[in-house]
Amino acid sequence: MRTGTAPDVPARAARWLAAVRPLLRPLVRRRPAPVGPSRPDQVRALVAVLDEAVAAQRPADEAVAACGEPGPVSRGTARDCGQQSIALHRLRARLQDVGTTDPDLVAAQARAVRLLAYDLWMLRASMNLAFTVRPVDRTEAARLRLNGLGRPADDLRRLRDVLRAELPEA
Repeated sequence: MRTGTAPDVPARAARWLAAVRPLLRPLVRRRPAPVGPSRPDQVRALVAVLDEAVAAQRPADEAVAACGEPGPVSRGTARDCGQQSIALHRLRARLQDVGTTDPDLVAAQARAVRLLAYDLWMLRASMNLAFTVRPVDRTEAARLRLNGLGRPADDLRRLRDVLRAELPEA
């Protein structure tokens, strides 16, 4: 059993830390903050995915138009719509994963994601109209008006062209 005053714990800890700190300094390295990709690199990455998205729009457009043709819709059309839907969904996910930090490019990326979401919606809506369980005159009339993806597909192509024009000539 001890008698007397209690040891001064904070002072003791401070002395210990002062003795150990010089030994720890070489072990602790400060790393510089990571530098993000440059704007041209960001544009290049965005355009690469948009090129694939624009290329995937043609078969998707044909699949939607096939859903609107008069007469019974074939099973092949359903398969094509499903495959195109999967392809566009994957491209949309890849587009969302492009690491853009520039505010203009973030806005362009968000717009491209919305346009691809419209294409996906159009594929689903055309399949719903073409392969309904109980066809009625109103749904049949809407189905026969289907002729492709429409203006949003053109908007996506224009957005890709604007971004591509920004790339330096290589």
